[in-house]
Amino acid sequence: MERMRTTEVSGFLSASGAKLANGSGEEVLLRGVGFGGWLLPEGYMWRFPSGGDRPRKIERMIEELIGAEKAASFWALYYERYVSEADIRAVAAEGFNSVRIPIHARFLIEKEDPLQYREKHLELLDRVVGWCREHAVYAILDLHGAPGGQTGTNIDDSEFDRPDLFTSERNRRLTIELWRMLAARYKDEWIVAGYDLLNEPLPEWFASYNDRVMPLYKDIVRAIREVDEKHMIILEGVHWATDWSIFDEKLDDNLMLQFHKYWNPPDAESLRPFLEKREAWNVPIFMGEGGENNCDWYAGAFGLYEDLGISWNFWTWKKMDCDNSPYSVRKPDGWPLLVAYLEGGARPDAEAAERILWDYLDALPLRRCEYRPQVANALLRRPPLRIPAVFYGSKGEGVGYGFGASARPRPRPKATEGFRAGDRTDIRFVDSGLDRPNFQHMGGEPWRDDEWMYVHLEEGEWLAYEFVVPAGGADSYSLELMVSSDGDGEAEIRLDDAPVASIDVARRDWHSARTTAFPAEAGVRRLTIRAARCSIGLQWLYVHA
Repeated sequence: MERMRTTEVSGFLSASGAKLANGSGEEVLLRGVGFGGWLLPEGYMWRFPSGGDRPRKIERMIEELIGAEKAASFWALYYERYVSEADIRAVAAEGFNSVRIPIHARFLIEKEDPLQYREKHLELLDRVVGWCREHAVYAILDLHGAPGGQTGTNIDDSEFDRPDLFTSERNRRLTIELWRMLAARYKDEWIVAGYDLLNEPLPEWFASYNDRVMPLYKDIVRAIREVDEKHMIILEGVHWATDWSIFDEKLDDNLMLQFHKYWNPPDAESLRPFLEKREAWNVPIFMGEGGENNCDWYAGAFGLYEDLGISWNFWTWKKMDCDNSPYSVRKPDGWPLLVAYLEGGARPDAEAAERILWDYLDALPLRRCEYRPQVANALLRRPPLRIPAVFYGSKGEGVGYGFGASARPRPRPKATEGFRAGDRTDIRFVDSGLDRPNFQHMGGEPWRDDEWMYVHLEEGEWLAYEFVVPAGGADSYSLELMVSSDGDGEAEIRLDDAPVASIDVARRDWHSARTTAFPAEAGVRRLTIRAARCSIGLQWLYVHA
């Protein structure tokens, strides 16, 4: 059926068993993007080296170069332009139904004793929440940088590279009070989907503090529930949100558990601990941050979440000079001067620095960014779209793949035996000396020739893939396959169980072949590719609009 984004965003979102439900009780799967870099600027999104890897270092550089007064003007414009109504409108138009808003405590807290907040900054947050309501996009509030730092790294703007949230009672108290304030402010705001209490607490080298996370979560939840009984609580595990061993008590009835996923195999085996906890606790789970890879990985990973009924959020909506986010901010001329300065090089004069920084501000509005439609297409499985063959459906044998009447599973080559091992399909490298698959492509680099894998299909074996035809999309589509066969092979293609085409691949090495156009109605469509006459190899498929 068609994914209807605007009608599902309606009323308070809540946990309903292992699923999410909107205010009308209808099931919702969150499909969203994160606004990384807005309220907590991360240096890699600015193409900065380690000398500018976090907000306080970037702030220091800017003030050194242009002075405190102009630096304050810079940041006011930065916060104003980085996320505007045009961004929220575009998020909705793409078909996403949610955004995750990373919040920096220092952005909101003006004084700690007595505790005072920056009202103008809160009004910026109010404004974005209002735009989300206007354009029917759920907003998740994410404390990305807690007082003192929950991670002890650049991503929480750590001052001393320590997780001082967990070593200081003052920071602990500030964090609880910050959440109490936010919950009181948004308690009646239904478009706020939930409260993501801490982003990625405690990497493994600070695991000695792991036993302090759940007590803090419990105190934050207690403070929130004193002022807000409606909003969902979202909890992340430790070690980049991948270790859920800390979850020893279900702290609330309206609860969702969150994990993050980067640079590793997009298969069900890698998600097993999260799926098991979902079943044991009967709560929804959320892949709340993942991305920073290439579009082939996106097609596999985000299709996996869809198959397994896992809500997801892509990181990140836009950043500088990239092709693996939906929007890319153009790098200003002269930017290398700032990079060089952060690396210990010459100091640009104030006039040059101001020109470069204001050119950057002028590049931030969405209308001046470069649009990368292939990214959203990969996330939402929307044509035009390439899907590597190894990312066939993850709903199990008989739905995502099949062995046919006579074919039997065969031993895998050792190099690929750990990837999708439970399926027992025959996955091989096309031409490689690698000893394992590589999914680490942070800059969006394409797979090298020796990184590509394929699925070997014996006669009668088949693979299934889903793609989404948007409302108002093309009336017809065609399918291109990268295939091979040592014998008299043929690829039989079905759309929603009806035959639409076949491709003769008899005795040919790797080559692409394309079908004639076939009609497809709006909604989620299912393609199956079956080996006929003899075995074939399938490397990728490309759905053309």
